Amino acid sequence: QVPVSMVAVDEAHCVSQWGQDFRPSYLKIVEFIDKLPYRPVVGAFTATATQKVKADIANILRLREPFAITTGFDRPNLYFGVIAPENKPNQLLKLLSERRDKSGIIYCATRKAVEEVCELLNQHGFEATRYHAGLSDRERRQNQDDFVFDRTSVMVATNAFGMGIDKSNVSFVIHYNMPKNVESYYQEAGRAGRDGSPADCILLYSAKDVFTNQFLIDHSESNPELDREAQEQIRAKDRERLKYMTFYCTTAECLRAFILNYFGEKTQSFCGNCSNCEAGFDTADVTVEAQKILSCIARTGQRYGINLIVHTLRGNQDRRLIGLGLDRQSTYGIMSDVPVKRIRRIMDTLILHQYVLLTNSEYPVLKLNAKANDILRHGAKLEMKVPRAIQKAKREKQEKEVHPVDPGLYEELKKLRFQLAAEAHVPAFVIFSDAALRDMCEKLPQTQEEFLAVSGVGQAKLKRYGDPFLKVIAPYAGSGEKPDDPAQPEKAVSAADHQQGPFPQETTETDRPWSAQEEEWLAREVENGLRITQIAGIHGRTVGSIQSRIRRLNLMGGNG
Repeated sequence: QVPVSMVAVDEAHCVSQWGQDFRPSYLKIVEFIDKLPYRPVVGAFTATATQKVKADIANILRLREPFAITTGFDRPNLYFGVIAPENKPNQLLKLLSERRDKSGIIYCATRKAVEEVCELLNQHGFEATRYHAGLSDRERRQNQDDFVFDRTSVMVATNAFGMGIDKSNVSFVIHYNMPKNVESYYQEAGRAGRDGSPADCILLYSAKDVFTNQFLIDHSESNPELDREAQEQIRAKDRERLKYMTFYCTTAECLRAFILNYFGEKTQSFCGNCSNCEAGFDTADVTVEAQKILSCIARTGQRYGINLIVHTLRGNQDRRLIGLGLDRQSTYGIMSDVPVKRIRRIMDTLILHQYVLLTNSEYPVLKLNAKANDILRHGAKLEMKVPRAIQKAKREKQEKEVHPVDPGLYEELKKLRFQLAAEAHVPAFVIFSDAALRDMCEKLPQTQEEFLAVSGVGQAKLKRYGDPFLKVIAPYAGSGEKPDDPAQPEKAVSAADHQQGPFPQETTETDRPWSAQEEEWLAREVENGLRITQIAGIHGRTVGSIQSRIRRLNLMGGNG
């Protein structure tokens, strides 16, 4: 028998009932370790664990004085935004119209939503594909490859998509529905901007999503490996996590700080790179309103949930409310002039700061913590951050940082990269990331030694790609102006030997004659499933010219 020297547990949060994806099968890992002739080194790895989950992992796996390394949760290049739109489909179309040339993922809560959103995008001219468990293995693989290899720019998917996908040039992740917990949200949002470039993580929030997730938690499939009590404990923890996910969507404070604090990291309360910080906020004294809310919870016996308390404070003529006699309480209607949204925001603040407890039962009710007396009886003040009505302009500073020094050179480099990737049958980011191309634009290397100083360039990539990229950069290195006749490599790198192959690009004129060699390349590009817009960029021709040549050559394909 071969001795086992180490057991590595990936996605280790699955071993903990406090984790967002508890799997009883992970508990068998301990049994496996115990059956080995001697205990090997045990390592546990996770990207989304709170302090409580970390402690649980160490305890369950019986880690002995573990050497812990935490790299930190902050991703400064990610912009976080929450939008509560009146019309989600229209808002989504608006967001994508601002990002037409970028690659991104749209997460939906259900298969039905995936189908509807994907159809919506395709109807409006966006190149979108889909991914969920209801598709065949073959279609899922094909759609995944189309996205990874940049044949399709947008992936619409359930949370089944993403594990093991390391596509570095994802520029945005949009959550069409609110996830059930912060851990899942941050893991999915974190698939954006892995090349270090600025990227957007935007969540489209609707109160309906809260109820949908509550329903999914309460009606989740029973796990035969767990008894009824254990299953209810897991549901209670899921409700607790859903509560904090809802807080994230409704808070007026810095979104980045909220996430980092959730995972136990202390940080400044203003990041300047989230929708709340971008809009700005004012601090309001809501002590009197908080006292009214706390008093209503107390006088109604701490037996009711958020909606009934809000309706009581507002003085609603609700049949159930009247049937329970809540209209006879002294607090009935004492906040009739306060908008529901503001009352709920103050409630969220009270819960978040632990003046009030929202139970994790199937029907959550509000309970007063001892801390509530500080506001009710001891003169403590409660302040709440309120977003300003007028948002600031889009992050101009960041947008400037995104653009390369010379847009013309950047486009030439992207064309070359795509050409090389198509020949080698690999995703474009495998050749060089977007960040590396921008670094080339900024540094304008003219020698191999200078090219090595570009981010992401090592000896291997210098040897394979240095000459063609330096050749494209050379005309720009002097004045920084786009040349009339930009240099192009005479050949593209092939999959077999990564040597240069034949494809001249000496002009961007759309009416120049087609050579037999260029037509051969066109046929191969169509066969490989490249989009017409991409093919047009490679050949320096218009989309119409490419479509006309495809028809003339009777080539099948042409993916828009």
